[in-house]
Amino acid sequence: MTTPAAELPVVVIGAGPIGLAAAAHLIERGLDPLVLEAGPAAGSAVRQWSHVRLFSTWGEVVDPAAEKLLAPTGWVRPDAATYPTGGDWADQYLQPLADALGDKVRYNTTVTGVAKAGRDRVVDSGRDEQPFTVHVRPADGGEERISARAVIDASGTWTTPNPLGGDGLPAIGEESASDRISYRVPDLRDPAVRARYAGRRTAVLGSGASAFTALAALAELAEQEPGTHAVWILRRGIGAGTFGGGEADQLPARGALGLAAKAAVEAGHATAVTGFRATAIEHDSDRLVLIADDGHRTDPIDEVVVLTGFRPDLSFLSEVRLGLDERLQAPLALAPLIDPNVHSCGTVYPHGVHELSHPERGIYLVGMKSYGRAPTFLAMTGYEQTRSVAAALAGDREAAERVELVLPETGVCGGSGLFDQPEYAASSSGGCCAAPATLQIGIGAPTSGGC
Repeated sequence: MTTPAAELPVVVIGAGPIGLAAAAHLIERGLDPLVLEAGPAAGSAVRQWSHVRLFSTWGEVVDPAAEKLLAPTGWVRPDAATYPTGGDWADQYLQPLADALGDKVRYNTTVTGVAKAGRDRVVDSGRDEQPFTVHVRPADGGEERISARAVIDASGTWTTPNPLGGDGLPAIGEESASDRISYRVPDLRDPAVRARYAGRRTAVLGSGASAFTALAALAELAEQEPGTHAVWILRRGIGAGTFGGGEADQLPARGALGLAAKAAVEAGHATAVTGFRATAIEHDSDRLVLIADDGHRTDPIDEVVVLTGFRPDLSFLSEVRLGLDERLQAPLALAPLIDPNVHSCGTVYPHGVHELSHPERGIYLVGMKSYGRAPTFLAMTGYEQTRSVAAALAGDREAAERVELVLPETGVCGGSGLFDQPEYAASSSGGCCAAPATLQIGIGAPTSGGC
């Protein structure tokens, strides 16, 4: 006998902060969630950057519906004004929340496909009346299908970092040099990791918060270990917004990250190489050399840390009908609000079910996954997304379309596309970005007439 769709669970993919928040909001709305987590614990991806401190406070990373669910368990929120690390977030909030959800969370369960029951993506007939079927692979290697009334994909993008290559594809030689390349912020508290970078030249690629964090950490290591130096590889020039919002950022810790990166460069612990789009990496004896698309080469380096963002894994969604922007791989209505070609402001218009809807009714990408390849996602944004989606699934359209979030500003309103324009770079900081250049800010930096 077929189970009526209304009696089926809403499958939530991922037991990270946004997935668990989605479950809490669904329960608050009287709906039954089933959270499928590929890892062995709540926040498995967050735990992989447990050493990194968030730039949002505890007060900004706890979802209101989740806190209500936790209250009967005796859980007490940490000091709202303090900043947790990823490990703190996972241990002190995400795992207790998952524990409160009980058997509504299944671990070691990898989603391998999502479809409409009995319908591939081509078939129109009867499609909207069919439930979703979610194919999963448990830890024992078997296979299972789960029927769902709706699917909320909160799996994030952590498992699919962008490659070193400036064209979005792996650079020539990237795979053969993989033992010297990391795509994560190194945990220099770990003795083995510390030994890997101590006394060596490390190239750091990226211009966001992760790159700032890595540069600051390597600068601190350089003060303790002679010979340690970072080479900061930037695809654009040095501009007014290169180091983020600084003191103008309404998230002070986020602004402080950029200031720490700037201090690392000014102190001589990091050298900036601008206008460099990597296309290849070669071995030079026992060291590496990065090569740009215009033939420029770096001096020999020992290690490479690639922090150029992430992209969504859409492979298991191939049989559902998604409406995605062709550039960002984000929902069509959301993409213009977050497009880094236009802006890099943290102020994204608060959004919900309207911007997250697809041609296939009942499936939503939320959290970091909803941003596709765009950066600057905040947990608060994901919590608002899940509140709106849960309201819509419960039939409360008024609540789903109501805005209940005001986001803090970064103080930076230029986008990567703007920064790539020579006239923008020249007017913002006097820096030249028509050709790659190596400089140490504050130490022999070119004047505005240097172009």
